[in-house]
Amino acid sequence: MNEEKNSRTDSMIGNLMGYIDTRIDLIKLELQMKIKSSFIGLLHAVLLGVAGLMALLFFNIFLGLLLNHLLDSSFWGFGILTLFYIILFVILILGVDKKVFQGIADKTFDNTIYKHDKRNEPL
Repeated sequence: MNEEKNSRTDSMIGNLMGYIDTRIDLIKLELQMKIKSSFIGLLHAVLLGVAGLMALLFFNIFLGLLLNHLLDSSFWGFGILTLFYIILFVILILGVDKKVFQGIADKTFDNTIYKHDKRNEPL
């Protein structure tokens, strides 16, 4: 009888250890998938940012040269664009409340951590 209890205890401990090992492997796999998807998202955002920055840069050069041509000048077009960006900079520093950006961030990042977690879905 004592041998039967030891056998059942060993079996239960073995099952529990197997469950724990499986759960650890599952957590590692989920973490690996989240890191992979985060890396892909970050890489995509960086490439979009670089492409957008290059487009904005060349568009501003184009506008500067176009204004230079229209004003028959070699520098006024770039001066006008510089003045526009200085005015925009001052407006953003002095005139825009940070609460506007906080609202945008709250809407964007609301529930993003647990968005894809199946354990948090209601039963």
